[in-house]
Amino acid sequence: MAITDALGLPIAIGIASASPHEVTLVEETLDNGFLADAIHRLIGDKAYDSDALDDRLLEERGIELISPNRGNRRIQTQDGRSLRRYKRRWKVERLFAWLHNFRRLVIRYERHAENFLGFVHLGCIVILFRHF
Repeated sequence: MAITDALGLPIAIGIASASPHEVTLVEETLDNGFLADAIHRLIGDKAYDSDALDDRLLEERGIELISPNRGNRRIQTQDGRSLRRYKRRWKVERLFAWLHNFRRLVIRYERHAENFLGFVHLGCIVILFRHF
């Protein structure tokens, strides 16, 4: 999981196995942030449409969650004004494209998760140095 700023630069990175749902990993990823910038809005895809997550982020951290409603939701919670920001979600995909420039991250050679996370952090550092 990755959280980026408005330019697509990494703010927080986390890794996990494929089995847990993304909603359960959001707060852990926010805790692993390595930039001191405060996050005011979090834009996610339809998988992040959860009332419990929305309430926790707003009450505990002051973060507004913006994600389109799932198709089976009865009460619509997002309107068109905040969803205009959703079109900028491609910047997260750009971060993953930048990370895939590092061959060691595309093909996971590392057996241990800590070593792989270290290489992901190293890739993020290189991306941040190139920008600044």
